[in-house]
Amino acid sequence: MTPATDVTEASRLDRLLARGPPVVMGILNVTPDSFSDGGEFFDPAVAVAHARRMADEGADILDIGAESTRPYGGMQQVTLEEEIARLSAVLPEVVRLGLPVSIDTVKAKTAAWALDAGAQIVNDVWGLQRDPDMARVVAERKVPVIVMHNRDAADPALDIMEDVRAFFSRSLDIAAKAGIAQRSIVLDPGVGFGKTPEQSITVIARLTEFRAFGLPLMMGLSRKRFIASVSPSQPQQRIGGSIAGNVLAVLAGADMLRVHDVAETVQALRVMAAIEKAR
Repeated sequence: MTPATDVTEASRLDRLLARGPPVVMGILNVTPDSFSDGGEFFDPAVAVAHARRMADEGADILDIGAESTRPYGGMQQVTLEEEIARLSAVLPEVVRLGLPVSIDTVKAKTAAWALDAGAQIVNDVWGLQRDPDMARVVAERKVPVIVMHNRDAADPALDIMEDVRAFFSRSLDIAAKAGIAQRSIVLDPGVGFGKTPEQSITVIARLTEFRAFGLPLMMGLSRKRFIASVSPSQPQQRIGGSIAGNVLAVLAGADMLRVHDVAETVQALRVMAAIEKAR
């Protein structure tokens, strides 16, 4: 199939990136078992209140997920029906806040349901390579898609940069064959997913190399385990490490940041921008 020529989805992405970059994506997990805040926002009223707070703090996008994709194992897979039930109690209210909403799911049917309910972006942590129907849903709905690198298990002997590049190439081939406009794709190297802490640090340090794909880059390093490998800490104690990593990622070319701590990230980015402007 010929790649789509309709630029509606690309235009949506262009408008988002025009606000920054970097664009700040606030994380909303309506799950009982996410690695950092599992259960904290499982109650629909609490989840909507948190979404509103992130919007007030300066988030550009709200990313909502109802099935944990925690990168270190131990998550509980949920049925399609359960995932949609969790979302149905929260997503419509979040959409009404007025910010673009991203649906974080690996299921094409969940993505389709969420897009019908008002979500505008698909965030697939398996980069169109797990559910064979995901690319079709994205192409038909003409929405931006975040393609994240993932592996079932970490391999310390792996050349992680080459693995990420090969994964992205496969995802882009799938996207092209489905008719997804290339300009509507964001690449995410998947910090913490199928990677050792050292490999996660490598993909952050060498992020600029992925600019060769000519596509926007997203970094999702918030509260990840690699921070604890440098400075032992629990997820909620990793805000400082998250800020440091995100600032360096932006300097290396990150266009979007997926974060738990919106207010702190926005403040750090504003200070960074002011200092950069004064140079």
